[in-house]
Amino acid sequence: MTYFELSDISFRFAEGKGDVLHNFSMRLNKGEVVGVLGQSGGGKSTLLRIIAGLEVPNSGNISINGRTLVDRKQFVLPEKRGIGMIFQDYALFPHLTVAQNILFGLHRLSRKERLQRLEEMLELIQLQDFRKRFPHELSGGQQQRVAFARSLAPEPELLLMDEPFSSLDADLKHSIREELKRMLRTANMTCILVTHDKEDAAVICDRVVHIANIGHALNINPKFVSNSTR
Repeated sequence: MTYFELSDISFRFAEGKGDVLHNFSMRLNKGEVVGVLGQSGGGKSTLLRIIAGLEVPNSGNISINGRTLVDRKQFVLPEKRGIGMIFQDYALFPHLTVAQNILFGLHRLSRKERLQRLEEMLELIQLQDFRKRFPHELSGGQQQRVAFARSLAPEPELLLMDEPFSSLDADLKHSIREELKRMLRTANMTCILVTHDKEDAAVICDRVVHIANIGHALNINPKFVSNSTR
């Protein structure tokens, strides 16, 4: 059964400039990790912003777990979508410790629930002994793991990752890919990974969707089978 669905999404930044995305469609099952590949400027990051509610599509529908987020009649605000995001620069708060960064989005939980969730996340990312450290005291790989934990802590229905390895060197990127794959599987997290790196997608993702320059979904890598091509 389809868990997350985009249907015929089109988007343009200004009248007369043409579509960034044109009738783009994609479906994910629960716990599936799907990569989105494409050239720079092809609409990959715009797609994530539309899913997160930071941009409004010109047409199309978005739903998750049976709940409509976008259609002709409604637009659910970003903070009410239950979607987590990991950015290229991790966006950790420099003045907060590892523990405080992870706890940041859990204000709606009781103190007992917050602390329990913190311990679960620290165990997941294997940084139990780093809870009192600040971001500048961590390696790039450790910062990436904390960003993952902070996004995962509120138990989002969908996790979006925008080029999460772009600032890591090649050796570190290799180990972090494997760690991230383990963490996503352990959490049974439904995820969309935007990347320009085919190896990132091959290691982490169950399948890959390619965005052509005109913003359509294409399946051009025979290693992956996409149900998004229309």
